[in-house]
Amino acid sequence: MTDRSPPTPKLRRSILQWAAAAPLVALPTLSLGQTNAAPASTDAFKPRVGQEGKDVIWVPTPDKLVHRMLQMAMVGPSDFVVDLGSGDGKIAIAAARDFKARAMGVEFNPQMVTLSRRAAVEAGVAERVQFEEGDIFKVDFSKASVVTMYLLPTLNLKLRPTLLAMRPGTRIVSHQFMMGSWEPDDNSNVEDRPGYLWIVPASVGGNWTMTSRGPDGESDAGVAFSQSFQKVSGRARMGEINASMRQVRLVGDRIDFEMMDQRGMLRVYEGRVSAERIEGRTVASNGATGSFVATRTGPMLPVETGRE
Repeated sequence: MTDRSPPTPKLRRSILQWAAAAPLVALPTLSLGQTNAAPASTDAFKPRVGQEGKDVIWVPTPDKLVHRMLQMAMVGPSDFVVDLGSGDGKIAIAAARDFKARAMGVEFNPQMVTLSRRAAVEAGVAERVQFEEGDIFKVDFSKASVVTMYLLPTLNLKLRPTLLAMRPGTRIVSHQFMMGSWEPDDNSNVEDRPGYLWIVPASVGGNWTMTSRGPDGESDAGVAFSQSFQKVSGRARMGEINASMRQVRLVGDRIDFEMMDQRGMLRVYEGRVSAERIEGRTVASNGATGSFVATRTGPMLPVETGRE
């Protein structure tokens, strides 16, 4: 294969804010020892819906859903899109043709790879699209900023650890099938065919020490986050006060939450996560602004089970 209510305005704003703030990703050079040049001879091969593949049968994703999936992933010229199980190449070609991204398709069937390369030449995007004959479980696609796929649920689950290990903020889009207990961040239905979006979350589960600075001085807190994929809750200890965090939201490497400090002031915290550090700004309910830094004090926990 290769190619349910609408997202809330709040989620859409979060995704748009994340995309606007995300740094441009340096795109890898697609030098895989292969060429996209169309073969000189005429290839009589024509794909057949339902034909057997290595792990799945081939059923193409409808063009309108392809477009919607790439829209959900907010694909643009700075992206490197990798389509796993690329079949006739339509998703990778659409990413390059319609969204000006660079793209790579990974396909096990050599005849489909040849067909895809010819289609890329005919579409005028051969300079931006590469097709590799290979196994999706063996090819390194870690530099992708967007991953697309139309596989089976079992294969999605088999791929899930690899996908979760990718750079936080990487967008994953799947036609038809989900990721088990990892709930999607967005979904769309086009002509009764579903597409799902996930944004790879940063690992925040565990213990942190947080220092906040503002017009009224500096304060410290011990922070503990519990995480299950992109769903996060948290508590902070400030002296004798053990307070919960409100409205915790994690989108890629961006985390926002609200918390009432020991002085009784409600503050909004907006930060960016690196491996061992969270840095950002605070806005108090009276309008005063400040900054905060949190440093990890325990091990980095897997995002599937990031609870203590």
